Amino acid sequence: MSEKIFIESAKATPTYKKQFEIVERKGIGHPDTICDLVMDKVSIELSKLYLKETGAIQHHNMDKTMLVAGNTEIQFGGGKVIKPMKLIVGDRVTFLSDDHNVPIGDFVISTAKSWFEDNLRNIKDQHIEFQLELGQSSRKLQSIFKNPKTFVSNDTSALVGYAPFTKTESIVLETEQYINSEKFKDEFPAAGEDVKILGFRNGDLLDLTIAIAFVDKYVRSVEDYFTKKHQMLEAINEFARKGTDLKIHSAINCLDDQNKGMDGIYLTVLGTSADHADSGEVGRGNKANRVISVSRPAGAEAIAGKNPVSHIGKIYNTLSFKLADQIYQKVPDLDEVFVWMYNVIGRPVNDPKIVVQPVTKTDSIDKSQQNQIKEIVNDNISKMDKFCKKLLSEKHDIA
Repeated sequence: MSEKIFIESAKATPTYKKQFEIVERKGIGHPDTICDLVMDKVSIELSKLYLKETGAIQHHNMDKTMLVAGNTEIQFGGGKVIKPMKLIVGDRVTFLSDDHNVPIGDFVISTAKSWFEDNLRNIKDQHIEFQLELGQSSRKLQSIFKNPKTFVSNDTSALVGYAPFTKTESIVLETEQYINSEKFKDEFPAAGEDVKILGFRNGDLLDLTIAIAFVDKYVRSVEDYFTKKHQMLEAINEFARKGTDLKIHSAINCLDDQNKGMDGIYLTVLGTSADHADSGEVGRGNKANRVISVSRPAGAEAIAGKNPVSHIGKIYNTLSFKLADQIYQKVPDLDEVFVWMYNVIGRPVNDPKIVVQPVTKTDSIDKSQQNQIKEIVNDNISKMDKFCKKLLSEKHDIA
């Protein structure tokens, strides 16, 4: 494996020391994040079904899905859904024979319904429709799965991970998680799950632009909306400023205009803009480390919905970040680490090319550091089968 590990010391300013940094985070109710999380759940449960029914995971890719916005009538105290949202579920699966008596399409829909029920408190069965556009996997790709002991890549791609998180990335992620926490929702039930935060850091000044879809049944009037918005902002600022030396300025729902009445506020019926205003797609949400950091390199694949044993778009997306973090934690005198993973369709999943680019505190990387990096990489690659199995445990939070 060593001959396929390339280490290149980078003479660069680490991200956290740069003057500018931009980081975005889309919460669980954002239309793009909904698509990512629903279809990743579908892929995980489908993989478990294949294991149960056939003894092995079969070929599938569930990463071509779109959530089409519905239509609502918004009212103070509670509006109504005029037209439900529609989840168009596409791409390819391996259909089972009649002997198994498991309709894959019905299984996919029931799994998706369960996700909505478990994660979005205001969305009920009648609020979303499903359109299946599933086709049979090609025989050539199905053949990859005939020998589960020697999985090969079903795609040619390159992925990249990095470490460590910057202060900006941590604040953006943790602030969104706070807004979507049970504690925040208990205090501010008007806050829907559709939350987006864009952080812009200029030196030690961090601007947080926050979008929160308000739920109309918890808002009595325009004045009540702005009162609740002000109270939320105070709580968010208190949380975001805790434990950081960055100077933080936050703003919520910047398109609001109190003079426009109902047209000047961000209200929804279901707590997501997908109920009437904004559609979503797989791959447009958060990256494998749960933020969208435009100051960092990005890989060529979305992670959600891809099968966990042969699609390197999922496997390497996750593993590259794990490798970067381990290298940063264990190898001394590093400011930052980037790890690229590359492979070709038909090649063994556990035999990638890997480029490690450490940003060192000194001018170069020494032999001891190089050996430590190779040892970490080789150890992880030797456990690739176990790593892929863990992707079924949902312990790797993709969004």
